[in-house]
Amino acid sequence: MVSTNHPLASAAGVEILAKGGNAIDAAVGAIFCLTVVEPNAVGIFGAGFFVIHIGSTGEIVTYDNYARAPASASANMYETDDASGPMETIGKGNRIGHLSVGVPGALAAWCHALRIYGRLDLEAILEPAVRYAEMGFEVTPLLASYLHREKENLLRFPASRAIFFPGNRSLKPKEILIQSDYGDTLRRIGKKGSDTLYHGLLGEAVSDEMKSNGGIITAGDLGRYNLQAREPVRGTYRGYEVVSVGPASSGGIHVVQALNLLEHFDVGGMEFGSAPYFHLILEVLKVCWIDRFAYLGDPDIVDIPLNELTSKEYAAKRARQLDMGHAQSFQPGTFVNLNHESTSTTHVTTADDEGNLVTTTQTLNESFGSRVVVPGTGMLLNNCMALFDPHSGRPNSIGPSKRMISSMAPTVILKDGQPFFGLGAPGGTRIFAAVLQAIINVIDHKMTLQQSVEASRVWTQGKIVEVEDAVGPEVINELGVKGHEVLVVPKVAGGMNGVMFDQAGLIYGAACWRADGSPVGISGGSAAKLG
Repeated sequence: MVSTNHPLASAAGVEILAKGGNAIDAAVGAIFCLTVVEPNAVGIFGAGFFVIHIGSTGEIVTYDNYARAPASASANMYETDDASGPMETIGKGNRIGHLSVGVPGALAAWCHALRIYGRLDLEAILEPAVRYAEMGFEVTPLLASYLHREKENLLRFPASRAIFFPGNRSLKPKEILIQSDYGDTLRRIGKKGSDTLYHGLLGEAVSDEMKSNGGIITAGDLGRYNLQAREPVRGTYRGYEVVSVGPASSGGIHVVQALNLLEHFDVGGMEFGSAPYFHLILEVLKVCWIDRFAYLGDPDIVDIPLNELTSKEYAAKRARQLDMGHAQSFQPGTFVNLNHESTSTTHVTTADDEGNLVTTTQTLNESFGSRVVVPGTGMLLNNCMALFDPHSGRPNSIGPSKRMISSMAPTVILKDGQPFFGLGAPGGTRIFAAVLQAIINVIDHKMTLQQSVEASRVWTQGKIVEVEDAVGPEVINELGVKGHEVLVVPKVAGGMNGVMFDQAGLIYGAACWRADGSPVGISGGSAAKLG
């Protein structure tokens, strides 16, 4: 089963399974295909996290392939624009253009996962992605809307304009998008592997582009990138085991922290979609966010109180502070002996009949990342530097070669030691809230996986509350009475997808309406021999 945010990528994953690949092969092939058909969301010069359940051993491995700051980055490299927002800078230099680009880990992780756990070679994995790059594919209404929204920014960069606005006009739905240069780049990767970026010609092209346009990433930055195998974050919830990514993502930590808090309430006894139910979710999210601001940063630099934040004891203390009648403001938790320094993405979930399960979230950060395409390569560059706090002296402030904090939360749920379901979502700072709500939809509200990923969501980072417009006006009014400042939005976070196993051995896929998602499965096998 392959579930991604584009039907062609899901089909590519199934094609790879049909060739004899496993869930890891399918996941990597689907991600490469998404770099072609969902270029606003993911690229080989991007970042992300993997959670992989190995069916033969029961082992769960996680990879941190998030981006890092270049070695010459500094805490004051941008001029802050606090009037526009706490993460904004003058001229949007941390979001658009060459100075917004972080050192990528995407290609390193994809090739590594394939080499360690896959069955097929890289060229075979890349065949569908190369096909769609060179022969083209139909632009979906969603991609056309992203291109329209980012037109002004993309037109600033000649190579981006040439690909996405041929003849200086916007591509319309059902028109064919061809990316010939990118097809050549993928073919080169198939022959040379990730070395072509980190130690070869593709990396040299990036370095030259940076030198010519005020960027600071060098060939040395690329050569020094280190993929990190991290310990996963683990927790339990009502008899299920929860396994997700640890720092440098905050997402897994806060999924576990929030579930610990929710265990103190009868969530299943609350009506889904009611004002009391959403109020509880929002108050729990506030606690998570205030702790994130206080304690989360690059785990190689910042001493994160991981055990404390994810402990049942801390959750019990925090749960007593929640008021079911009124919205509140919270202070960060306090811990002893702590010493520390002061949003377009995609997701893939795959599974096979050997019990392998992959859930991986990958990104360029914002739509089309920095909006810069390196000439002659077709390759978009990320804008992950926007994820740093542009102020100095904070846990997530910019530093040389430092990893920025993410909210990604690719997660696996186990029952009796066996995988039950895996899921994840795009959506920037809204990711872990969306993943949290899908988990309790399945466990507490007994929804199917498809129902759980499609159900209405809410989100808050501490003040403004976002509520999807499918929620009724009575509920929205009641949240206002409880003291929430409600903003009604079309969607919270992006297209979630996941895979679930049942006790009979069937595998189910799910994907939601918030993207072009589509689960695709393959079944059957050799004909039985007749006596």
